[in-house]
Amino acid sequence: MQDDLPADELPLLGEIGFLAVRTGATAMRLARERLKPLGLHVRSYSVLALSATDTGRTQREVAEYLDLDPSQVVSLVDELERAGLVTREVAPGDRRSKLVRATPEGFAVLPAAREATASAEAEVLAALLPAERETLLRMLQKVTVPQARS
Repeated sequence: MQDDLPADELPLLGEIGFLAVRTGATAMRLARERLKPLGLHVRSYSVLALSATDTGRTQREVAEYLDLDPSQVVSLVDELERAGLVTREVAPGDRRSKLVRATPEGFAVLPAAREATASAEAEVLAALLPAERETLLRMLQKVTVPQARS
């Protein structure tokens, strides 16, 4: 940003969407750099994190949660499967659905991946006090996740 201009003259400074996207882009760039040594990208980390449950998630659930086209999720799961971090199984009760589950190797890499993304987030939000970070998190959850609106 143009730091030489007074704050009230900076273009787009009053637009929440712009600021949210810019903040997200910075966080994603830093996370990408920190996930690279683990062989992960931001999206593949997201798929791995979502699949790291006892029951896993269907590819459709992952696509909906991440707001991705299902074909993008197929490619991400293929990548994670080749790396040995997830498995793809037929979902019980629906042979058309594929269930994605983290493997033991996937569970093993997840703490380091979470630390990588957490450190990127901490760097981006360093100007905020802990209480402000918590407030920002709650507000973002409220506008992003319907269940958090109540």
